[in-house]
Amino acid sequence: MVDLIWNIWAYGLCWLNILANGFFLYDLCRPFAEPRKGWVWKIVLLLTLAGSSGMVIWVGDPNLLYTLPVYLFLFFLCTQGDWTGRLAVCIIFFCLEMSVCALLDTYVRVLDSYRLYDLLVRLLRTAIFGLLWLLLRRRLPAEQVRFSRRLWQLVLGLAAMPLCALIAVVLLTFQKYESAAVNALAMNQGLIVLPFVLLTSIVLLFAVLILADHEKLEQLNRLAALREVYYQGLQQQEKQVRQIRHDLRNHLTVVRGLLEGQDTQGAMNYLEQMAGSPALQGSRRFCENETANVVLSAKAEAMEQAGIPFDFAASLPKDLALADTDLAALLGNALDNAIEGVQTASAKRVLLRCRVDKGLFMLRTENPVGGEVCPDLSTTKADKTSHGFGIPGMREIAQRYHGTLEAGMEQGRFILVACLLIQ
Repeated sequence: MVDLIWNIWAYGLCWLNILANGFFLYDLCRPFAEPRKGWVWKIVLLLTLAGSSGMVIWVGDPNLLYTLPVYLFLFFLCTQGDWTGRLAVCIIFFCLEMSVCALLDTYVRVLDSYRLYDLLVRLLRTAIFGLLWLLLRRRLPAEQVRFSRRLWQLVLGLAAMPLCALIAVVLLTFQKYESAAVNALAMNQGLIVLPFVLLTSIVLLFAVLILADHEKLEQLNRLAALREVYYQGLQQQEKQVRQIRHDLRNHLTVVRGLLEGQDTQGAMNYLEQMAGSPALQGSRRFCENETANVVLSAKAEAMEQAGIPFDFAASLPKDLALADTDLAALLGNALDNAIEGVQTASAKRVLLRCRVDKGLFMLRTENPVGGEVCPDLSTTKADKTSHGFGIPGMREIAQRYHGTLEAGMEQGRFILVACLLIQ
């Protein structure tokens, strides 16, 4: 009877620990890898993290080899977004979980009773994951971490190091059972490498958060720079208006003198010259949305200086359920690509149409292209390390808003169409 009660209590406590581990790990993972929409996928991801946290792993044990492909498959099945980022996050959390499991399962040998040993190990796992959750909880952003693929590739390369160390110390030490000397060496290696893997995984999570803050600041700085150009243009126009207002009496005197001298044509030419002043054209405003006006005005000025005709038509409300940085990235990258593509065209012209209708944000740009366009839409510039991230970045934004982005050639013209769900 005592054994039955103990087994029931231990079984219930085991599941409670696993679910607690799943909660801690899911809450930590959520900002780094976006779960698919729907409660089913969220539950599957939580159970994946919870179940793997209860896996028995020790130095010289092949369980790690069986756990890794299942973990990767379920993680990718339940998340969405750039595959590079998902793979990097998956490896980091796998190393974090397996290093904790291997450390506790291998080195907790203070109790002779298997029941008490199993209970202690499970409680320690929950304690470690809980402490890690408390450590990172205040640093976790409310929104999803967003990186360019280049940064995710960097994180993936760094994440490969603890994974290789974990595999080496756990899987490649199976010969410890054949020799006491090898066993001692494997145990000593594990005692050094496994804490290193755990610490490296935690540091990588902190590094991702720091890089995400830096990336967000860079985007805000780029948007602020565009706003500065826009407002400087407005100030210049206001200064010109004040100058014309100050000289208005003199202008009227000139026109009156020309008319009194019967020089009607001269008066007309003078009035046309005044009407052509930039100050009397009014501030350039494409739509009610300030961020869109900032970007479109800056790009329009750049095209005018480069002698590229353009046709912009935007109908965007003042308040838009689209982050300013995302809106600026979509419009700015689309027009940058158009400006770059039209350089070698014989008939230069950039067309942009953008509007919101029934909860959909729609963007379309067209421009003739003089040369060939790479099938993968990569940049044609020589410095490929600093360019060519516009289309992938725009596609990532479109996917995040459950939309689509299509781009390609059609009758000598490059056409880009983006449609985002913003309701």
